[in-house]
Amino acid sequence: MNEDALQRIAEALERVSPPPGTRPDFSEASAFLWHISPDRLQPVANVKRVALELLIGVDRARDTLLANTQQFAKGFAANNALLWGARGMGKSSLVKAVHGAVSAEYPLKLIELQREDLPSVGRLLGVLRDAPEERFVLFCDDLSFSHDDEHYKSLKAVLDGGIEGRPENVILYATSNRRHLMPRDMIENERGSAINPSEAVEEKVSLSDRFGLWLGFHPCDQDEFLQMIQGYCDAHGVTIDAETLRAEAVEWQQTRGSRSGRVAWQYFTDLAGRRGVAL
Repeated sequence: MNEDALQRIAEALERVSPPPGTRPDFSEASAFLWHISPDRLQPVANVKRVALELLIGVDRARDTLLANTQQFAKGFAANNALLWGARGMGKSSLVKAVHGAVSAEYPLKLIELQREDLPSVGRLLGVLRDAPEERFVLFCDDLSFSHDDEHYKSLKAVLDGGIEGRPENVILYATSNRRHLMPRDMIENERGSAINPSEAVEEKVSLSDRFGLWLGFHPCDQDEFLQMIQGYCDAHGVTIDAETLRAEAVEWQQTRGSRSGRVAWQYFTDLAGRRGVAL
C-alpha cells in the first residue's frame, strides 16, 4: 500500500473519530455552545436574554433558582434544577436571566448542550472537570424523551455521575414542558402492558426525581399578562395609555388563543415596531 493511500485512510479515520480539542479559553466569554464532530466549546459574545426584573409572574421560581445559583457560584452546595410547565412562560429566559445576574458578580459560565448531543456529555464533563478553577451551569433546553429514546441514559452521567461522580464545578439546569420528561400517555401505555407496571416506567420517570429542584411554571392570568407588557414598555421607553394597551393586548392574546410571557413579548414587539422603537 503506497503512502498516498495510507494518508487517505488516516484522514478518513480522523474524520470518523476526531482527536480531542484543546482546552478552551474560558476567559473569552461567560457563555458557550457545545458542539461535536469535532468536540469544541464555541464562545457566545452576547447572550440573548431579558433582565431578571422583567420576568413577571414567576417570583417563587425566580427567587429559588437565583438563590441556588448564587450558592453554587460561591462554591457552596447546590441542586440540579428542572424547570417544567406551560410553554412560553419564561423557563429558558429565567435560566439565562439568572446566569446574567449572578455572572455579573461571580465568575460563572453557562454551557448550552443540545438534547441530541446528550451522548457526548461524558466528553464534555471531562473538559469541564479539567478546569476546576471555573464554575459551570450546564443548560439543556426543551428536554423530553420518547419511548424509544435512549438519550436519557446519558443524562444520568450529569445527574448521578457514576463511579467518577459529577464534577463538583458543574451543575445542570434543564427545561421541559413535561414534569417527568416523557408523555403521560406513554407512561400509562407502559404501565398497562407491562408484567410489573411499576418497574416498566421507573427508570425513565425516576430521571426527573434526580433533580433536586422542581420549579413549576403555570399559565398567567390577565393581570399578569398586562403587567408583563407594561414592564417591557417601561424598560424600552414605549408610551401607550392604559386603556389602549389593555384593548390591544386582549385582542392580541385572543387571536393567539393563549396568554404567556412569549405572547406578551410578541405583542410588545409589534407595538414597539408601530411606535418606531428598535429593540
